[in-house]
Amino acid sequence: MDVVVTGMACLCAAGTNPHAALRGLENARKHLTSSQHLDKQALPYPFFSIGEALFPGRRRHSAWDTYCLAHEVVTQALSMAQLPLWAQREASVVFGTTAGSALHFLASYRANRTLTANADTSGTVKECNDATAGGDIEDYFSSNLALQLVPDACGQRLTITDACTSGADAVGIAADLIATGQCFCAICGGADALSLVPHTGFARLMISSDTPCRPFDRNRNGLNLGEGAAALVLEDAAFAKRRNAPVLGRILGFGSASDAYHITAPHPEGRGLRDAIALALAQAAISQEDIAFVNAHGTATRENDRVEGQVLHALLPHTPVWGSKGGTGHTLGAAGALEAVLALAALHSGFVPATQGFVTPDPEIGFAPTREVQPVTRPYALSTSLGFGGGNAALVLGLAR
Repeated sequence: MDVVVTGMACLCAAGTNPHAALRGLENARKHLTSSQHLDKQALPYPFFSIGEALFPGRRRHSAWDTYCLAHEVVTQALSMAQLPLWAQREASVVFGTTAGSALHFLASYRANRTLTANADTSGTVKECNDATAGGDIEDYFSSNLALQLVPDACGQRLTITDACTSGADAVGIAADLIATGQCFCAICGGADALSLVPHTGFARLMISSDTPCRPFDRNRNGLNLGEGAAALVLEDAAFAKRRNAPVLGRILGFGSASDAYHITAPHPEGRGLRDAIALALAQAAISQEDIAFVNAHGTATRENDRVEGQVLHALLPHTPVWGSKGGTGHTLGAAGALEAVLALAALHSGFVPATQGFVTPDPEIGFAPTREVQPVTRPYALSTSLGFGGGNAALVLGLAR
């Protein structure tokens, strides 16, 4: 595939754009926030919040907030790409979010419970408050985004809801649409504003940490959730060249594979992740020795880090592994897109930050992630994502030729 990146943007706890976020991760700035800022009913597990200063328009309504995050990063990415209005009109919009399920939102969950309570014995609903049930923003996420940007948008619109691989899958699918000639330009990425429902859900699964998370560390005890968004403008290389677009990088390969093993746990031998990485490298037509570094999923949960770490150690034994979630938190549906943008930013900057929170190597994993800033000596990076339901995704990214 010959797909280039002509615009990119991100917004997360580490920073409001790719350069600022990378510097924030380099300087180990922590933005952990008390769960009470999320909701007075929240369990006591801190999260990486974007914060009111960086996100002044938030309403504490996660559907609307997620949409606003997506709109902000897409607007920034389009501005960087200098994409003509006619091209925006015809571009595909492919965005990942866990918000595709109405159960992500407390209002929708309560509405569903109300509908059930108000149903008679035959199952017929007696009354329904449409204002409460709602759901248009999450159910038509990418369509609303496209039409808000260009009122007469006519390109394909896909909302990807594949748990924590959603953002990576959105980028990969968008690249595939271009590579297969289904479109010449795509706006893609991921977004998630945190709400009480996933915060409580992860806590009840007993994989949340009440202290700063420690990716790949021997003493890791769980993740910190986060919120954020990232967007990329992808174009067919020939189209970008014709319009003299600024080329920031390339999407060289995408692999997606399912473990089909467990609803929340990865396959013990990382079968799906191995397949996803192999597919991405094969599509990119490069070997593992060409990879400068891996921006790993690295949630700091016991099983995820063990399985992912062992797979990376086996497949790329001499490649530095960076766990950026130590400074951003796990941004759910945004994670894969955010980490792809951060990987491209690191390739451009020529350095990879240390993995925040890591102190002690885990013998079960067999390697230590980045402990200090490391130079980037090769032009390619790999970004990996794992998700509930057995999803695995891998992206190979490169600098412009």
